[in-house]
Amino acid sequence: FEGNDLNPVLQDIGLAVHPPLLYLGYVGCSISFAFAVAALIDGRIDAAWARWVRPWTLAAWMFLTIGIAMGSWWAYYELGWGGWWFWDPVENASFMPWLVATALLHSAIVVEKRNALKIWTVLLSILAFSLSLIGTFLVRSGVLTSVHAFAVDPARGVFVLGILCVFIGGALALFAWRAPAIKAGGVFAPVSREGALVVNNLLLCVAALSVFIGTLYPLALETLTNEKISVGAPYFNLTFGSIMLPLLLFVPVGPMLSWKRGDMAGALRRLWIALTVAAAVALVILSAQVRGPWLAPVGMALGAWLATGALLDLAGKIAFSKVPLRISLARLAGLPGSSLGVVFAHGGLGIMVMGIIAISLWKTEVIVAMEPGETAEVGAYTVTFQGEAPLTGPNYTGRTGRFLVTRDGREVTTLISEKREFKPSGTPTTEVGLHQTIAGDLYVVMGDQTATGARAMRMYFNPLVNLIWIGALMMFAGGAFSLADRRYRVGAPKRVASTEAVAAE
Repeated sequence: FEGNDLNPVLQDIGLAVHPPLLYLGYVGCSISFAFAVAALIDGRIDAAWARWVRPWTLAAWMFLTIGIAMGSWWAYYELGWGGWWFWDPVENASFMPWLVATALLHSAIVVEKRNALKIWTVLLSILAFSLSLIGTFLVRSGVLTSVHAFAVDPARGVFVLGILCVFIGGALALFAWRAPAIKAGGVFAPVSREGALVVNNLLLCVAALSVFIGTLYPLALETLTNEKISVGAPYFNLTFGSIMLPLLLFVPVGPMLSWKRGDMAGALRRLWIALTVAAAVALVILSAQVRGPWLAPVGMALGAWLATGALLDLAGKIAFSKVPLRISLARLAGLPGSSLGVVFAHGGLGIMVMGIIAISLWKTEVIVAMEPGETAEVGAYTVTFQGEAPLTGPNYTGRTGRFLVTRDGREVTTLISEKREFKPSGTPTTEVGLHQTIAGDLYVVMGDQTATGARAMRMYFNPLVNLIWIGALMMFAGGAFSLADRRYRVGAPKRVASTEAVAAE
């Protein structure tokens, strides 16, 4: 008697790493939550408190970032559906705390530098951990239908719900009681770096709310009316995309503004190169595509705007082209880790946006029944099905298909796609044939046999898809640079730094 085997799609290194990374992020949010509760009890929120909160929040954000990226990559290469994000409830469960943790990171900067947004930052600390617990509840309880529901345990779900009610209910009650007694802190003009960070926070929180509503609405409706529905990608793409557009436009502007009172016209003048690059990218795409989606030039230009804006921020910090190159390089070597972190994180976001837009709008899909010797055109590639053979693995059997890939008559590679059946459950899985380049991926999936003996094949060309994970790695690297900043290891200052010192950073 062999017992029940592990779900085959979980027998992968990606799924061995993905959940621990996410839960490290959730645990990191609990530390920021503890600091928030302690601050409410003590009644003191200042720069010293923010200096303690920021590195822990940053570590949690880093783990959530790389954990979500790892899960997306696993779903892309293992599940054989050709996509990278499904807006599934379990995916959303980790994405919501990431959004709020991102807002918290930026809000804590304002507390540290300007002694403002103190009450709001405490609330974000509570909400980030609350969403982490809600995500754990959704994953473990089985109350929502999910393609990721591999280990549903309603009893543990009830336990997590109890923790959620006690900890978060208590924290919110404490916040309602103690927050009015906390002094509001510094004031600032609407056009300032603080103002830009407030806009950042509001849009990130509204985005998290839109995901929260779309995720839990089916559960609420079923509870009230016993009617089952699902909220899919059209809702999330429309609402989330609409909220992200103004946020991404603001991202390069914020670092160009001064604290307390900024100069918007001056900031835009410093970004004229980014505006030029973005306009050039949009014009190139408009001229290349015929009656294509209007979102393509807008989205790719937005990604270029973000990436170029990050580089201009770095150029400004090292006075590039204003002083001799030797001095600029010396300034680069002496930059604080947090300054490099901002450049990598914002630049990585721009790279990721370009990858998302490209695969969303320019993806090529071919579904065809093929017999050995037949060919199919997928993007610029010609794929020839060379035949199949029996397959035997350590705990599975199946069939393996062989595909010759050519381009303009020249051989590029040979891909292997497999249909497996795992023992003892008999669960079928598909292994993808994947040819990766920076320009895009050729993705071949061998399906079931048809009544005529041919094989159903699904083939995709996913342009620039790897930019998504390159961008995520850059964002993670940005967090690592910031976390390595020596100022986080020498203790918090007794008073807030002067405006001049902050501007010098």
